[in-house]
Amino acid sequence: MKFWDDWVDPADMAAMWERSDVYAEWIAAGERPGRKVHMSKLSDGKPYVTQTEMWAMANIIIQRHFKGAVEPAMVCAIAELESSRQPLAYRFEPALGEASTGLMQTLQSTAEWLARDMGYHAYSVDWAVTLLYRPFVSVYYGVAYIHWLSSYCGKQQSEEFIVRAYNGGPHGSHSKATLHYWQRYQSVKKAIPIPKTPVKKVMPVKLEAEKVKTVEVMKPVSVDGGTVEAQELPVVSSGTTKEWSFWEEKASAEDMMQLWRRPEIRKEWLRAGERHGRVRICRDAQKRPYLTKLELRAVVEITLENHFAGKEIDPLMLCALAEIGSQRLIYGPGENQTGLMQTELTTAQWLFRDMGFKKYRVDVPDALSQPFTSTYFGAAYVQWLAEHNGKKQSEEFIVRGYGGGPGGINRPATVTYWLKYLEAKAMYAKEWNLKDSRRFNRCSVQ
Repeated sequence: MKFWDDWVDPADMAAMWERSDVYAEWIAAGERPGRKVHMSKLSDGKPYVTQTEMWAMANIIIQRHFKGAVEPAMVCAIAELESSRQPLAYRFEPALGEASTGLMQTLQSTAEWLARDMGYHAYSVDWAVTLLYRPFVSVYYGVAYIHWLSSYCGKQQSEEFIVRAYNGGPHGSHSKATLHYWQRYQSVKKAIPIPKTPVKKVMPVKLEAEKVKTVEVMKPVSVDGGTVEAQELPVVSSGTTKEWSFWEEKASAEDMMQLWRRPEIRKEWLRAGERHGRVRICRDAQKRPYLTKLELRAVVEITLENHFAGKEIDPLMLCALAEIGSQRLIYGPGENQTGLMQTELTTAQWLFRDMGFKKYRVDVPDALSQPFTSTYFGAAYVQWLAEHNGKKQSEEFIVRGYGGGPGGINRPATVTYWLKYLEAKAMYAKEWNLKDSRRFNRCSVQ
């Protein structure tokens, strides 16, 4: 962890630079706007966040996402106690079988629960433990937990309850261990340097635009029919992107309308602060855009309802194929840019040209990075495999054919692909059948 910029979104870096207290501290340390900002280091080389930086992050998160409902000094004091302001802090919790990580020492399961069930979606933690090492992500979920505790059981809770419950869980807020934590907290909080004068904004920093490159698209390996000539298309790198991707850039107005009509999607988006006309696509630790599981399910079900009615395509199959193929990344995990369903561009073009699947076009740049387009051609390929050689094929044939082509279903690699698919499908089936009541894991223990 060398530079702030590698662990913080561009918008958050801009917000830091705009604060006069951070600006003054960074300039005094030799940092300059437009250049990467070095993380402060302890004598042993471990990175840490200064008190000024911690105060700034707490205020930015609280004002932006919680309308000032949480006290910044509380957040800073808890970060001091939990991690000594070290973003890479790690503590294994034997009783829980997992570790608390990051500035606020939040459990991955707690962060996922806050995001999935409590509607705290401003930063994603889906399937990526390393995200909690990112300073703003850790602070956000620490504040989210504090915010949730503040109205525990439907009533306004005291500062003492919140702090002790943060350490020992709501049911441990009266234990001796949390009493000691509360006493330490009070001492630490008094020592936090709170700015006496209002923090002013300085001129915002201009961010560089993302470069565009080209990749060669090769002939399909999964179709045993005719081939399509290779071509070059401009694509955006599937690695780190500097700006957010938006759903409206990746889906038609009609598809967006259908997504908004689904109660679970509407609820997820509104709680994340999204609005009609500008819905952000989630990003992982490497800032790669991906779909949440709810979004993937919605896209799959809408696609099948609209374009494959009467066809026996299991939505669980498509979700599982997306999970093992792309990890739900809209560009895919590699440099081939084969999208959510990992369908080769030339395969999609063959399905469009020769097989009559013409709802979505694939002769435009970045076509397969569009979730509905990729899902449509993934489903089309599944349908084609299901009827291969004019007879109804088994689920195993379809899946192994999807992974290695109809001619490669006997390859050892497709056996592994099939087993991964079964595991992913079982996971989705279990989650879709889960009841609303789920067990909650507390944030951390001392």
